[in-house]
Amino acid sequence: MWHENILGTVGNTPLVKINRLAADLPCTVLAKVEFFNPGGSVKDRIGRSMIEAAEREGRLKPGGTIIEGTSGNTGAGLALAAIARGYKCIFTTTDKQSQEKVDVLRAFGAEVIVCPTNVAPEDPRSYYSVARRLAEEIPNAVYLNQYDNPANAEAHYRTTGPELWEQTEGRITHYFSGAGTGGTISGTARYLKERKPDVRVVGVDPFGSVYYKYFHERVFDEKEIYPYLTEGVGEDILAGNMDFELIDDYVRVSDKESMQMTRRLAREEGLFVGQSCGMAVAGMLQWLHDHRDELTPEDVVVVVLPDSGFRYLSKTYNDTWMRNHGFLESTPDFTAQEILGTRRKAASMISVSPEDTLAVTIRRMNEHGISQLPVMEGDEVLGSVTESGILHRLIEDPAAREEPVRSIMDAPFPIVSPSAPLTLLTSYLEEGAGAVLVHPGAREPYEILTKSDLISVLASGRNGNGPGA
Repeated sequence: MWHENILGTVGNTPLVKINRLAADLPCTVLAKVEFFNPGGSVKDRIGRSMIEAAEREGRLKPGGTIIEGTSGNTGAGLALAAIARGYKCIFTTTDKQSQEKVDVLRAFGAEVIVCPTNVAPEDPRSYYSVARRLAEEIPNAVYLNQYDNPANAEAHYRTTGPELWEQTEGRITHYFSGAGTGGTISGTARYLKERKPDVRVVGVDPFGSVYYKYFHERVFDEKEIYPYLTEGVGEDILAGNMDFELIDDYVRVSDKESMQMTRRLAREEGLFVGQSCGMAVAGMLQWLHDHRDELTPEDVVVVVLPDSGFRYLSKTYNDTWMRNHGFLESTPDFTAQEILGTRRKAASMISVSPEDTLAVTIRRMNEHGISQLPVMEGDEVLGSVTESGILHRLIEDPAAREEPVRSIMDAPFPIVSPSAPLTLLTSYLEEGAGAVLVHPGAREPYEILTKSDLISVLASGRNGNGPGA
């Protein structure tokens, strides 16, 4: 017996018992290991489903082009289905995603456009906006929009949910999952709750995503949105596939906890999985320990592990990357104030006004040996300017030396409090911010931190127990 094409191998992934990490719990803990799918992730399920739905609806025609915004895994699932059915693919993604994910998409023959992470969803540069624009501009193209496409959640209602029910012989009592588009958690939960209404469904969110607070307070709080490094999970929007009525509780996990648990899964359970898997397991174990008194030996807990560790070799499984972000267990947890305190000499922050010319700005950068500056008017931060931005403008027009900085300035550098942890600082800097401004409080001057400051303190071996420690 054989499959007609690769799509026949999607689904029916195994359940594997979690042993060492759950040894102190009275219940049975199982992992749904989705890297057994041919494209290496749970998103293979929705790739086929969304393409088939678009064909039925007449939106996707022979020779058409599939366009999608993806963190990598959905793109791989769509690319496999597109190869089997004869379509072209163009994917937009963000500069946050690992190079391995981009390489996988290109290996499947897709065109990949990398967009900035640290912009609002409605910004024309965001990967959402670029995907929508391309679908409008390219003839015979369709934007599948996994966030709001009902075929996403439907794929899990038809496959993931029934598989969990059959594999546990209906004994499943708890279901844990991270959520980005919401399709995996919502589609699976809908099926399970139809069969067994008292199944507990718990979502796991990274800090920096809006889902946790929205679930608990039904408030979309933009202040909850900030960069985080865990890929493929959490959101800065409310995806249409996310059905909060099917969820019983929500927990959240830091990047450091996610990365460390990801590596523990490989080392202690032999599960070589990705970042969002570590996040889901860390959140699950946190919840189970908090509710330990409610658990019995008859309880069967299932957590979804979405993808493979091979897509994070340059990040989570790279000691240098982990150390540079403060994620190794031996890495101290510095705060912004502690990093500032390690400087040999405090100095006033250098800035420019919006009306200063590019020539003045270049001279100021050269005098102080710096490559980026905040743009300020009095005590108000209006924007930022970088050496590369100025250079790009001068290449276009050498006479632009006399233009005001206002004409080319970018968004302001992120502003944090002195207590901001190293992990938050590295998240901002990793996602394209040239620097971070530290604001002690009203009437106190700003101070600036750059990547070189973080590298310096980490390389010094200081223990993070206070300034200069």
